[in-house]
Amino acid sequence: MNELFDNFERIEKNDPEFHEIFKNFAYGEVFEYSTLTEKESVLVTLASLIACQSPKAFKKILLSALGKYITPEEVKELLYQSVPYVGFGRAHNFFGVVIKVFDKKGIELPLENRSNTTSDDRRQEGRKIQDRYFGEEMIRAMNDNAPEGQKHFNTFLEGYCFGDFYTRDGLNDQQRELITFTFIATLGGCENQLRGHTQGNLSVGNDKEKLVSAVTVMLPYIGFPRSLNALAIINEICD
Repeated sequence: MNELFDNFERIEKNDPEFHEIFKNFAYGEVFEYSTLTEKESVLVTLASLIACQSPKAFKKILLSALGKYITPEEVKELLYQSVPYVGFGRAHNFFGVVIKVFDKKGIELPLENRSNTTSDDRRQEGRKIQDRYFGEEMIRAMNDNAPEGQKHFNTFLEGYCFGDFYTRDGLNDQQRELITFTFIATLGGCENQLRGHTQGNLSVGNDKEKLVSAVTVMLPYIGFPRSLNALAIINEICD
């Protein structure tokens, strides 16, 4: 699988010294310490590249992985899932990248609609997922304790984040929470949210080893400070 990632030709041609160092670490040594499946590794890598705003690297890896390790439907859901976490301002360019890659691969657009909610039930269905991931008592307390004038943010979480996105087909609970953890860890400065989604990962069946492996895979792209912060939170929540 490492051939997916070892394809940054311009760096290899113009700075072979750096290319050799980075290749040996990111596409060799790192994978010796990860137990993620090939699909999970691709999802984590692409999610991290969205959050750290690397469209060229994203495109290179997507071109190599699409149809081999990841389906068009999974790419669409990865992109949709990114929006409530990194914001559309960061995700916008990647919609264009995906359209260009799909066109090059002969994938007809638009893809099938994967939504499972309506304007009438999106909040109710989103709340069910929140309760399942984080516990009904915690979600109730969060809503009850929201300061006056800020309760609409919890409404947005129910309907938009969880109702519009988490309820969709195309990725399962484990995959959605794994890439959500990746988005947040890559962004940095979101430690409280990372704690919540570390617990969310455990609730849907992603164990400590899987989260450590995700950080291992994203480390070359996000650097040591954010990786070590994520590891500290994993150790805090899981131990």
